[in-house]
Amino acid sequence: MIGTRAVCGRKLGLVMAGVWLLCCVLVWRWHGLCGPLLAAVLPLAYAFRGRRSRLVRELERAREVAAAAQEVVLRPLPSRLDGIEMAGGCLSASRGAALGGDLYEVLATAHGVRAVIGDVRGHGLAAIGTVAAVLGSFREAAHEEPELAGVLRRLDRALRRHLGDDRGEEFVTVLLLEIGPGGEVTALNCGHPWPYRLHEQPVGPALARQITPGEVLPPLGLFPLPAELPLARCTALRPGDALVLHTDGAEDARDAHGTFFPLRHALGEAAGSGPIIPAAVVAAVRTAVLRHTGGRLADDIALVALRNDRCPLPASFTPRVKRTSLR
Repeated sequence: MIGTRAVCGRKLGLVMAGVWLLCCVLVWRWHGLCGPLLAAVLPLAYAFRGRRSRLVRELERAREVAAAAQEVVLRPLPSRLDGIEMAGGCLSASRGAALGGDLYEVLATAHGVRAVIGDVRGHGLAAIGTVAAVLGSFREAAHEEPELAGVLRRLDRALRRHLGDDRGEEFVTVLLLEIGPGGEVTALNCGHPWPYRLHEQPVGPALARQITPGEVLPPLGLFPLPAELPLARCTALRPGDALVLHTDGAEDARDAHGTFFPLRHALGEAAGSGPIIPAAVVAAVRTAVLRHTGGRLADDIALVALRNDRCPLPASFTPRVKRTSLR
């Protein structure tokens, strides 16, 4: 909002400077018209001033609405859930908007810790309705559906109801994750980037590698889901390791020379050596992205870091076997 006010002030200053310069020229050339000109220009100046005040008030109200929507729709993540330490954050590409088209949520359920991250086509205030529809459905389905496939189908139905018949080319990329009690990770991916795994190093930056465990479906909203959903089974997340979920705005961010943001390198540097701290990783990557782009983002960016902080399970532990039907 401070930046918006500064822009408004500069524009108004240029307009007023032009008006007064014109007055000075006219007065110099036609001295006899000085009185009538001032009588005409002064009301114009007051009108510009009143318009600026109304514009600032409207922008302030829009900012308040965006902030309130962010608190309701995209709730802050808790620092810890069921042995998983976490942190998340967003950067909006829309100037003056607090909320963009990216979404995320993490919930502790009877079926494990479940997470979703997604990217709505477009950004800014226009995307809030779609974000709300997807997150609202996930917050119910994650607790009620025993399988990730059931959760994804619920999200798909909710999105189609929200978009209606006139959906055009609207779609949402979605990545669903489930972390079991032994650190086993399963996932369903609809057009979204796969996450990065961070492995703690005693010396130097953490080791960052992008996982690609399985097939990627088209984004939700473009085509009906297939009868069989390709559930990806990832390598178990060991105690101390972390997953970093992100939207494609992080990898697609460019500097003034067109160079892409080096996300993998930035993640390793952000994690540093020793124990991985999710909040520090998210904060450091956000700072690095803004520094790389000079604060000029072409797309929204969301980051979620999940660290397995559970104690290693005994060798005799056998995880609960779940039904394998993906229909």
